[in-house]
Amino acid sequence: MTQALYESSIKSLPLLGRGKVRDIYAIDSERLLIVTSDRISAFDVILPDPIPGKGKVLTQMASFWFDKLGYLLPNQLTGVDPESVVTAQERDQVRGRALVVKRLKPLPIEAVVRGYLIGSGWKDYQSTGAVCGVKLEAGLKLAGKLPEPIFTPATKAEQGEHDENISFEQAQINCGALLADALYGTGKSGAGIAAQARDAALALYTAAANYATTRGIIIADTKFEFGIDTSGTLHLIDEVLTPDSSRFWPADSFREGSNPASFDKQFVRDHLETLDWNKAAPGPALPAAVVVRTHAKYVEAYERLSGRKFIE
Repeated sequence: MTQALYESSIKSLPLLGRGKVRDIYAIDSERLLIVTSDRISAFDVILPDPIPGKGKVLTQMASFWFDKLGYLLPNQLTGVDPESVVTAQERDQVRGRALVVKRLKPLPIEAVVRGYLIGSGWKDYQSTGAVCGVKLEAGLKLAGKLPEPIFTPATKAEQGEHDENISFEQAQINCGALLADALYGTGKSGAGIAAQARDAALALYTAAANYATTRGIIIADTKFEFGIDTSGTLHLIDEVLTPDSSRFWPADSFREGSNPASFDKQFVRDHLETLDWNKAAPGPALPAAVVVRTHAKYVEAYERLSGRKFIE
């Protein structure tokens, strides 16, 4: 594995903020530089041990999906080489792990799509017969495929806070608050933008899930993020269908009724569940074996789905 990048230190551009994984810099009024670090979070807590090379895997994975799904919706990519917007001394920090993107206004929701009954959705279904308020038929099993994918939006939590599931009606209200800014969405409504995001998320998930089955992988669920430009045009932004934002299961070992193996950070979550930890910061250290195995799972997911060799 390569040396880990816990956080970037680019001085030639203004730092706008650091998320759980990504560092965001301003290039100009129309473009941002997003550097994907090797940080890993679980239960909305950034862990102290990075996964070396993870940022490069995520960047290559997202770039693959942006290209593959570009026919469905405009996205954030500009095509500008990240190495061209930093100094020569800073190029190592962005090589293979950064994107130059359009400066868009993010929608204040996580667009979550679930195709299988797992995780918090399974717990919700067991107690209520529904997932995030979406009523489902009785008798479904753990890891069972849903009759059709469902859209279950959530809030976008600040660092250290937890995302919270919300109703579609609340998603419309949240998007309406964004559009109150006169610069964004002239002639648009919160209800209209939320509905467009829902429809886009379901179409993106369906196209990706159908493709993934041809590569031997089940995409159980995922979350998308969207942004709008000053005309209100919806764009796909942030990360797309990566092991950080999705559950990937190997189709050949999948069995309904049991908790499937995965190619994503569920491996880290499962390890953390064995610890006496209250799921609040600071997070516990990861054993070296977990770090190595997580890196291998991320790489395998990328190589299986893309058909390409991961470039360290």
